[in-house]
Amino acid sequence: MEFEYLETERMHLRRFDGETLKFVFEHYTQPELRDYFGVQSNDGLTKPRRWYEGGIETYNKKMLFFHLIDKTSKKVIGWCGYHTWYIDHRRAEIGYGLFQDNWKRKGLMTEAMEAVIDYGFGPMNLNRVEAFVSPDNAPSIALMKRFQFQNEGLFRQHFNSTGALEDSSAFGLLREDYLAQNRMKG
Repeated sequence: MEFEYLETERMHLRRFDGETLKFVFEHYTQPELRDYFGVQSNDGLTKPRRWYEGGIETYNKKMLFFHLIDKTSKKVIGWCGYHTWYIDHRRAEIGYGLFQDNWKRKGLMTEAMEAVIDYGFGPMNLNRVEAFVSPDNAPSIALMKRFQFQNEGLFRQHFNSTGALEDSSAFGLLREDYLAQNRMKG
C-alpha cells in the first residue's frame, strides 16, 4: 500500500483511514505496528486495535487521520484529523494530539491544523468542521480562535474522560468563513 502524505515546514502528515487501518493490522508485525502508530508498547495499540476489530467506518460515517511525523527524527509525534466524518452532511469533527509534552508549545499543531483543515475543505469537500473542547483547555481554545472557529455553546456532560462526564465547548468553522479568511491554497 502506498501512503498519501501532506507536507508542512517541519512535518510529514501521513494519511490513514479505515482502509489503511485494515491493511496495517493485516500485514504488519507487532514492532511494525508500534512504529507505525508511534507507540512504545503493545498497550499503545489498544485503541487502534479496537477501531480495527470493531469497525471504525459505516456506510455514512468515516474517519480520516494524519500521523504527524517529525521531519528530523522521522518519529510519529502525534495525530490530527477527522474522527467523525458524516459524508452525507459534509461535516466532520476534528481532533488532535501530541504524544509527548516536549513537542507542545512549538506551533506544531497550528502547522498541522492548517494543512488538515485545508484538506478537509479541499479534497474531502467538507462544508463544516466541528470541534469539542474542554472549557478548561486553554491551548485548544486558543487554537480554535486562531483558525476563527465560532464558539457555538456548551454541551453539558458531553464527554466521558476516564469515568467522569465533562462539559465540552462546541466550536464550528464553515467552509465559506474559511474561504473568506484566504487560508485555502490553490
